[in-house]
Amino acid sequence: MANLSAKELSAIQDHLGVEQNLIKKYNMFAGSSKDQCIKTKFEQIASRHQQHYDTLLSHLN
Repeated sequence: MANLSAKELSAIQDHLGVEQNLIKKYNMFAGSSKDQCIKTKFEQIASRHQQHYDTLLSHLN
């Protein structure tokens, strides 16, 4: 893998923060939902954002 520039590293770090916030929000929405269908959908969305986070993080290793 090629070395990342400072600008690219900064962009990845910014996106990691965004993904963390989305994971927290959708898990919170899932936890407060009474409707099982909506709860499941929020959990799926949180999981997708976790995958995005993990992918971004892999670029830093």
